[in-house]
Amino acid sequence: MQEIIHEYDADFYAFVKDVKKTTGIDLSLYKEAQMKRRLTSLRQRKGYDTFAAFFRAMTTNNALMAEFLDRMTINVSEFWRNSNRWEVLENRLLPELLSGARKLTCWSAACSTGEEPYSLAMILAKLEVLRQARIEATDIDHNALARAKIGVYPDRSLRDVPAHYRRAYFQPQGDLFAVADEIKSSVVFSKGNLLADSFGSGYDLIICRNVMIYFTEEAKQVLYHKFAKALRPGGILFVGSTEQIFNPGSYGLETADTFFYRKQ
Repeated sequence: MQEIIHEYDADFYAFVKDVKKTTGIDLSLYKEAQMKRRLTSLRQRKGYDTFAAFFRAMTTNNALMAEFLDRMTINVSEFWRNSNRWEVLENRLLPELLSGARKLTCWSAACSTGEEPYSLAMILAKLEVLRQARIEATDIDHNALARAKIGVYPDRSLRDVPAHYRRAYFQPQGDLFAVADEIKSSVVFSKGNLLADSFGSGYDLIICRNVMIYFTEEAKQVLYHKFAKALRPGGILFVGSTEQIFNPGSYGLETADTFFYRKQ
């Protein structure tokens, strides 16, 4: 039995190495048990006995590669997720960031299918500062980015959207809802790998929520340092509801509110 487990692990680790060499995606920085379970399920469902065979198929089948990325990145998002945190952002933190009457530079990292950067854009539109803001949004999954750029969502994605925003910035399209053009045009989407790419700098606000829970502790520490370096002094990092930073000072951050961290 031990020999079978060893052979399976060797097959998976070779797959991790091949994926990194081919795509630049380092699966070793993700929590291994979760990632292995998720990808084993996909491999078996597609009819491949080994990760070696699965990888060979991925390199010649773009649809299979896209499905691999979808499974790896867990594209689950919705507008105003944990709505009380968005209220803190709207009512206190954004006005503080805007108090210097300067242009806001914002980044939605791991933006998935676009709900979070669009939520931010709607808030900035309500505050009448959207035209003075720049919103960048990145994700590793080009399929998720393509869906984000289309900006059409099912009703379940809008369940936490406040009534004012729903009326003002969504247009019904049959059973779906389209984001208003004003909001869509304000977000610049591009492909980005958090774990491999260098970051920009001078950001007033970085939103990175519900993705770091999939990374190893070592990878998270690297990311926190990179995010802190990317923020301007006084800038805010907004993380997910299960991603509290327990020692923000070691990254040059301080707690601004629950799940919000300010660069010192």
